[in-house]
Amino acid sequence: MTINFRALEKSDKLGFLFFIAYNGMKFHAFDELKGKTTVKGEFSRIMNELGFTWAKGIQQGGRTDAKVSADENILYLSSRYSEDLDELKKSFNMLSPYVKIKKIIKTLPNLAFPDMVTGREYIYSYPKKKITLSQEEIEERCRKYSGTYDVSIFTDRKGKELKEHRRSVQVEYKEGKLYFKGDSFMPKQVRIMSAYILTDSMEPLPGKYLKLDKICVKKDLEDMYIDKNKKNWMDSYPDILQWEILGNVNIVYLKKEKKSEFIGKNGNNINKFKKLYGNTIVREL
Repeated sequence: MTINFRALEKSDKLGFLFFIAYNGMKFHAFDELKGKTTVKGEFSRIMNELGFTWAKGIQQGGRTDAKVSADENILYLSSRYSEDLDELKKSFNMLSPYVKIKKIIKTLPNLAFPDMVTGREYIYSYPKKKITLSQEEIEERCRKYSGTYDVSIFTDRKGKELKEHRRSVQVEYKEGKLYFKGDSFMPKQVRIMSAYILTDSMEPLPGKYLKLDKICVKKDLEDMYIDKNKKNWMDSYPDILQWEILGNVNIVYLKKEKKSEFIGKNGNNINKFKKLYGNTIVREL
């Protein structure tokens, strides 16, 4: 992923990736719905209480159906927020009983985040007493339906309306659980496929036994994660409060009253700094 340095320099926003976990039994849906308790709605409500504002909407790594839990989903926002992220995470988790922030990572702003997602991993844990097929039959169906093919037989009416039905999916049966890894897999597909593999039915199994385990993202996005204070503190720059690295760009934070002094007359000081460390953006903290 290429960094547009000039665009980043002119912007006062950064991108924020919120790695979250949640108990799906407490939610009617994922997206915000009036009068319903939803994952995005709960996240937005608490973030607003904490004073975190963002531009445009919240993008997600994957949507989940009602009652489906997640050990890892990712929400992406572009924001001007510059306060301590560890404190934000701590405050959020104190206020939210059902959605928890596991970690927060800064990256580029204004991304089309769903385009950065390469796959999703799910686990379906159906009670053994309800499974009607033998282990051999289950393992054979896992092998048969792993690969790249037209998955429309495992989609609902809405899924069948999509133009592209070819998907890549890997399914394994281990210790009484089904493990799915797929690209662009729709939420209900996992439950329908689980029904067929475990019970020889095409009726989707309940969402309460399904868990979104992981969101997989492109490596070039991971290369654009911001490293906080990656550079060592230097005695010659005591005014720098925070020093971050985004790809090949330095982002240094100073108090407002120190910013002009750090840049220097006609940019003399910052130009010397750039010669030593490369492209640099100066922001207030």
